[in-house]
Amino acid sequence: MRDRPLGAELRANSDKPVSTPAASDLTDSQGRMLVFLSFSAFASATNLRICDSLLPQIANEFSVTVGNAAAVVTAFAISYGLAQIGAGPLADARGKLFMISAGSLMAGVMTLACAAMPQLISLVAFRFLAGAGAAAVIPLAMAWIGDVVPYEKRQPILARFLSGQIMGIVCGQAMGGILGDFAGWRVTMLAVAALHLVAGSMLIVEMRRSGLGAVTAGRARWRQSAISTARVFQTPWVRVILATVFIEGFAMFGAFAFVGSELHARFGISLSTAGVMLATLGVGAMIYSMTAPTLVARLRQPGLVRYGSLGLAGGYLTLAVMPSAWFAVPAIMVMGLGFYMFHNTLQTNATQMAPEARGLAMSLFAFTLFVSQSVGVAVAAPIMDRWGGRPIFVVSALLLLVAAQWFRSRLLVRLA
Repeated sequence: MRDRPLGAELRANSDKPVSTPAASDLTDSQGRMLVFLSFSAFASATNLRICDSLLPQIANEFSVTVGNAAAVVTAFAISYGLAQIGAGPLADARGKLFMISAGSLMAGVMTLACAAMPQLISLVAFRFLAGAGAAAVIPLAMAWIGDVVPYEKRQPILARFLSGQIMGIVCGQAMGGILGDFAGWRVTMLAVAALHLVAGSMLIVEMRRSGLGAVTAGRARWRQSAISTARVFQTPWVRVILATVFIEGFAMFGAFAFVGSELHARFGISLSTAGVMLATLGVGAMIYSMTAPTLVARLRQPGLVRYGSLGLAGGYLTLAVMPSAWFAVPAIMVMGLGFYMFHNTLQTNATQMAPEARGLAMSLFAFTLFVSQSVGVAVAAPIMDRWGGRPIFVVSALLLLVAAQWFRSRLLVRLA
């Protein structure tokens, strides 16, 4: 990636799709690297969602409310977002694959430490540090894909990569419930730490074997990154993407962090059962991953946004009014499909926000997404403690519909 400043070319390129000078198909070494990056995303997504099903257990051990225990979710998400400020520039200077492998190893070590924490405050602190390590994985992997895959072929490739993230969501939700029920939340943390450490080690071995992602001697240009960030924000389409993903993260994950606790409290189901139910989000998302080429070709991006948001809103409204816990299974599955129809469209557009500084651009995207998640959880926590999950789910459904339809209207203008 070139180190020259963003200029008029950025402003022109970010207003229309631009093809990067890359081969149409992945080479064998790039294909292998995609598999290892997908496994790293699996570990990162597992860690991100692992505490959703564990909140009642953590709250019980430390004698706090579920809303207070949710600080372990908020800390990880805040750190994940804030770390993007440094991850993007460092990746553009030192190499994306190097930063991904280093981040995976750091997340593994910090999650290992979480298992030994005797107090909630120290657990929250190490969850914060684990989030900083995990922050390097998914956005920088998408930036690497943006470097090697041309725009017109990028959305299906991103969907393939995201299969790892999707399976991580399934594993995180299910492992949090099942393993938490049978072995406790500390053993669950040890298992997640092992995933990160294996993923980071695999990436390092493949980098040495293939020669991809050689560590460069460049320095992170913080002043230039600040200037580039300001220029990125001057582009209207960039502001549309980032505003949309902020509302999406706020509404989707601010509410979803409490779905397991709501099922446990309202219907009296076990944490393991709630975890399996939450894991159906990943089943719906996997349906999208497997059918992405067909869906992209038939619905195009505006259609993906429209029907994806309808699925999301319908799922949350079902969770709010359902008379039985088992209605949650199809509702959450549809939400998984709908979320990735919507979010993968945002991701694909984000990879082209700033082709000359893609690491920075994807870091801004991830920063916005995860800060919005942490804000969403923090706003929803006192509501959950006082009134339960129903009002949270209804408001989230409405916000997701409004945000998606606004983004779709702007997208149609852009594609006209």
